[in-house]
Amino acid sequence: MYAFLMRRLLATVPVLLVVAVLVFLMLRLTPGDPAAVLAGDAASADQIAKIRTNLGLDRSIPEQFAIWAGHLFTGDLGESYYYKTKVTTLIAQRLEPTVSLALVTIVIAVLIAVPLGVLAAWRFGGWFDRILMGFSVMGFSVPVFVLAYVFIWLVSLKLGWLPVQGYKRLADGFIPYITHLALPAFTLSIIYVALIARVTRASVLETLGEDYIRTARAKGLPESKVLIRHALANAAVPIITVIGIGIALLIGGVVVTESVYAIPGLGRLTVDAVLARDFPTIQGVILLFSFIYVVINLLVDLSYVFFDPRIRY
Repeated sequence: MYAFLMRRLLATVPVLLVVAVLVFLMLRLTPGDPAAVLAGDAASADQIAKIRTNLGLDRSIPEQFAIWAGHLFTGDLGESYYYKTKVTTLIAQRLEPTVSLALVTIVIAVLIAVPLGVLAAWRFGGWFDRILMGFSVMGFSVPVFVLAYVFIWLVSLKLGWLPVQGYKRLADGFIPYITHLALPAFTLSIIYVALIARVTRASVLETLGEDYIRTARAKGLPESKVLIRHALANAAVPIITVIGIGIALLIGGVVVTESVYAIPGLGRLTVDAVLARDFPTIQGVILLFSFIYVVINLLVDLSYVFFDPRIRY
């Protein structure tokens, strides 16, 4: 396993390098000038040229990349054009809201989706199964921002149960922290509940037809033990896989959700950086998201050993 772990960790280096090159080139080759954005509409051509020189944007693209890559290897993501501070500092300041939103979303999705999927497989073809399949289609069809505005109107404005927007840090108290996270996390979890529940249903349904399930029932085991200890346990690998894949969807969903609910996290930072053409900040956030995605997939691969002892690395 240690050899497998080292190979996978080393494989992340070229992946992140390719991501860095692609992001760098796409940002430089797309229309728009950060210097013009920073200078404002009333700035003269000389003022814009001076800002470009100060930012190093007057250099050739290969030279800009060489300078940025050199700083990157020392752990320096550069300085934000817009915020005038280190990108690492910006990321550290915005990390808690995004991590909190992602963790609460995943917890809500798993706690709701896995039981629903198991029950749908158990009652295959019944009314509960049909309702779940309809919900899964709806969960994938309705955009996150549409759900967000519907929940804001209903839960916050009409019923007044939860705050409309904003974020409270955990240091401000657990109750304000969780009340501000509840609605965004529930909104974002809808698509993951649909995804995980559908895969759970299919995986458990497949295991319910195996011989060891019939043997367990023939021994007189309670149906709850058959479903959880035998069916769900043996269907865990596909479920864990889809949870890991869902992290990629979560990254995109966080950007939209944080913008709608005015959460000052990495997603909102990304949107602001794109609007301001803040190259260093965009590059830093995308590299961080890529690294997190690679690490989570590595952890998912390693978890297979614990859920299925037949797997060895």
